[in-house]
Amino acid sequence: MTTPQPPGDRVPQYVYGVTRADAELPAEMTGLDDRPVSLVQNGGTCAAIVSDLPADRALGERADLVAHQRVLNALVEAGTVVLPFRFGAALADREAVEKELLAGNSDRLGQVLDQLEGRVELRLKATYVQDEVLGEIMSAEPEIAELSRRLREVPPDAADAVYYDRIRLGELIAQAMERRRDQDGQVLLDGAAPAAEAFARKTPAREEDVLDASFLVRADRRASFEEAVDKLGQEHGDRIRLRLIGPLPPYDFVPEA
Repeated sequence: MTTPQPPGDRVPQYVYGVTRADAELPAEMTGLDDRPVSLVQNGGTCAAIVSDLPADRALGERADLVAHQRVLNALVEAGTVVLPFRFGAALADREAVEKELLAGNSDRLGQVLDQLEGRVELRLKATYVQDEVLGEIMSAEPEIAELSRRLREVPPDAADAVYYDRIRLGELIAQAMERRRDQDGQVLLDGAAPAAEAFARKTPAREEDVLDASFLVRADRRASFEEAVDKLGQEHGDRIRLRLIGPLPPYDFVPEA
């Protein structure tokens, strides 16, 4: 059975984030379930970005996540400073947004917006060209090269006899990749970071991932940052693939509190 929405302004609100009180939203912006997005203000310098919360189902569908990100991406693309909230933030109604979110936190929210004003988040992901790096490892590490050669000469019907040798080879290659990843990741970070105001380095998700880092970049220095990344690509492109993503909502530079 569908749960009816409360009357008037007593409609639960989904909160995408916070922006300036005088911000202008892109025309006809919609959020969850294509409901109109609006600002809730309380007379201060900040406003919450909200839409009516779907009342007939739980949140968490893929379409909800996409809508959440779409709203924040549209604001970033429009040049609107925004303090993004993680998916799932909701309050009882617009009055609760005013009193519970904005009234007691306007100074702190304003400080964070000041820190983000005129800046964008860009994410740099770097991945090894595996054949190239494996070739480097074989050339530089005789133990690995010799073990690999011996295993290649083992006939198929004797594969079980060298089972643990294959495991050992995999371990040695993984350790060699990790050593290179630490060194190469730092080289890339050192090359990109000077053109940014801050960075947040993430733990690589895969063995072939060299670097995954977000950078807070002043909008008027974005071209310089992109030039630095292009230079890194030219210097390392034969063995490392670089991908620059953004601008993105600045999640990595919002204080957890």
